[in-house]
Amino acid sequence: MQFIISGKNIDVTEGLRSAVQEKIGKLERYFTPNTEINVTLSVEKDVQKIEVTIPVKGNIIRAEQVSNDMYVSIDLVEEKVERQLKKYKNKLVSQKQSSSNFNKAYIDNNYDEDDSINIIRSKRFAMKPMDPEEACVQMELLGHNFYVFRNSVTDEVNVVYKRKGNTYGLIEPEF
Repeated sequence: MQFIISGKNIDVTEGLRSAVQEKIGKLERYFTPNTEINVTLSVEKDVQKIEVTIPVKGNIIRAEQVSNDMYVSIDLVEEKVERQLKKYKNKLVSQKQSSSNFNKAYIDNNYDEDDSINIIRSKRFAMKPMDPEEACVQMELLGHNFYVFRNSVTDEVNVVYKRKGNTYGLIEPEF
């Protein structure tokens, strides 16, 4: 595995670099040697955050973890990536997708689907056309983190969502 380690508002010391390579390196058994792993360490106030991104044939495996200690964040993110890999492996096998980035032993091994996705509720609702600002107001009134609506200008389905720092985001389809 090839590590690309970068830092935002933090100097990536040799100790941090070796901790990342040691912990995330445990995932080596899942990947081929030429797989690239992007790791970004960042600090904002007392929040120590690590983001791990692994591009694999048409998809991205991504996990982030936040704590008040970078070494704790590194430990936790490794577990999170491993859970995602087990889920992704079952998807690969069930859909007979290409597994060129993964180690053959990993693909051949069976994992229990303990994190299977079960949709337990389905909702239907009328979507009246509105602008994104009005959708944000509706989202706030409902106390949700996101809101699906029909954009009155484009007549397409959009999503507004809450971001950190009391700001909002808008998701629009691209054709």
